[in-house]
Amino acid sequence: MNEMKSVESGLSVQDERAISAVLISYGTAIDRRDWSSLRACFTDDCEADYGAFGKWQSGAAITNYMKDAHANIGPTLHRITNIEISKKKGRTCARTYVDALLMPMNEGGPVHRGIGYYDDQLVRTVGGWRITRRIFTSVLID
Repeated sequence: MNEMKSVESGLSVQDERAISAVLISYGTAIDRRDWSSLRACFTDDCEADYGAFGKWQSGAAITNYMKDAHANIGPTLHRITNIEISKKKGRTCARTYVDALLMPMNEGGPVHRGIGYYDDQLVRTVGGWRITRRIFTSVLID
């Protein structure tokens, strides 16, 4: 079977789709409070740097943080857009935009919004593509 290759990334179209699915799954998992699906987005040894929000050294650690951070927040909408996948120095990388809306648990509480982008390195594992390195850059936190 012939695999179509993307000119931009050098990856197969199937790989690009699978990588995009993992990146989108991250936001969807948080919004659904599906912590096992969120955990599946990251490798065991994932390094994540969210600036002022914190740094973590494992997929389990970032998942636990997100679970705790969203425990007293109402509905959330994490919109993941502008997915750009590339190969850099033999590594599979992606930059995605995030626009997160965090609603209050109780009516009348504060609404928060976080806008920025993720720079990720991804690896193919037995279970599929996973994020192994992530840096979040904040553009607006309101």
